[in-house]
Amino acid sequence: MGIKQVKVDVNEVTVGMYVSGLDRPWTQTPFPLQGFYVRDLDEIKQLKSLCKHVYIDVIKGRPPVSSDLKTLHAESLRSRISARENAQTPANVKVAPLRIQRNQYPPAQPLKKEIKRARQLHQNVYHAVGEVLDYLGSNELHRVPIVETKRLASDMVDSVLRSPDAFTWLSRVQEKDEYTYSHAIRCSVWAILFGRHIGLPKRDLDVLAMGVLLKDVGKVKLDQGLLAKAKRTPEEEREFETFVEKGVDILRKTPGVEPRVISVVKTHCERLNGSGYPLHLQGDKIPLLGKVAGIVTFYDNTTNPRGARQPIAPSKAVSKLYELRNTQFQEELVVEFIRAIGLYPTGTLVELSTGEVGVVVEQNFERRLKPKVMLVLDATKSPLRSPQLLDLAEDEKRKQAQIDSGKKTAGEVEKIEIARDLEPGTLDVDIIAVRDNYIMKKEKSGLMALLEKFQP
Repeated sequence: MGIKQVKVDVNEVTVGMYVSGLDRPWTQTPFPLQGFYVRDLDEIKQLKSLCKHVYIDVIKGRPPVSSDLKTLHAESLRSRISARENAQTPANVKVAPLRIQRNQYPPAQPLKKEIKRARQLHQNVYHAVGEVLDYLGSNELHRVPIVETKRLASDMVDSVLRSPDAFTWLSRVQEKDEYTYSHAIRCSVWAILFGRHIGLPKRDLDVLAMGVLLKDVGKVKLDQGLLAKAKRTPEEEREFETFVEKGVDILRKTPGVEPRVISVVKTHCERLNGSGYPLHLQGDKIPLLGKVAGIVTFYDNTTNPRGARQPIAPSKAVSKLYELRNTQFQEELVVEFIRAIGLYPTGTLVELSTGEVGVVVEQNFERRLKPKVMLVLDATKSPLRSPQLLDLAEDEKRKQAQIDSGKKTAGEVEKIEIARDLEPGTLDVDIIAVRDNYIMKKEKSGLMALLEKFQP
């Protein structure tokens, strides 16, 4: 039986976890001796005032996914494989260890340096994907702008390598765009972010971006009613799954599409345990880029389901993905993907430990749980007169300096954490407006910095 109890920092405790042990005797606390489920923020605050770390039962309660990003070791990540999952995974499926190369690329640039260029590029990529699907759907393969799309995909890789936040902002928020276009671009951004994180060479990132942009081209050959159907019969599901082979066939006939790009398209629906399609490949018979494409496709389909009016909270998608490790997806890749995007990607609506609500506007790539948040609602969930930017990492640094200098004690300082992410639409917050206002300010500040360089 794997590990069921995991030690976590008290700051990583979230609602829904089951606390099974403390770093002090239970009798010195108001909590029940046999353990308890964390029900609200008040209990979390009480835990923080009494303990530095606690023990979480990952079988009874919510798994500490955020802790996976910081403190859990490999054994604990493998601990929650259920009997059902083991039964689904053939014993002979073996995968080679993931070769991760850290720090392959320069540190991310500030958002303001990239956002204007990324905005225009995003529009160009969106237009190119639309053209590709239009021409493929009309069988005018000689008119498909493959060379231009390939160049734009490579430019997109360059942009994400420079500043992951810029393209993430433009792709994260679901607007009234045609689903297939938006899904393809979002998936490409997640794939590049992921590939950047594990140190894939630039050439592989270009292939990956192009393959993910084109992965759904076969759907132009399917009936739109079938695509939009929420529940399909077994016969309809088999018909739907033919989109992969149809896409591969189209791209093989299209001039200028290289075989490695087609391989991504061909294998992005395969799964580690052989439950995928169309070839039911297992383990390392699925190429790495195909595995990556499969993970990002699952994640985006979960966060932005077709036909849904609003995306779901990223933590729910991460939890679903985490449950499928070692069955549908390679465990190391799942863990690294979670580390790459963080629990709270740019554009996520979050509630803080203070009760205030904001939108994640920029990542801290050194401390993924401490991003910059634009506060829009106060603790009573009433709109603020004007949004306030809170850099969680800087806020904690400043408060810790007060403690270290002796100006304040630890009990006098309340360190602010993200308590949870929220479903978009649950509160009256216009995430698109927050995005546009923040990006506009960044563009202006970037322009002013540029002009100042030419001041005499």
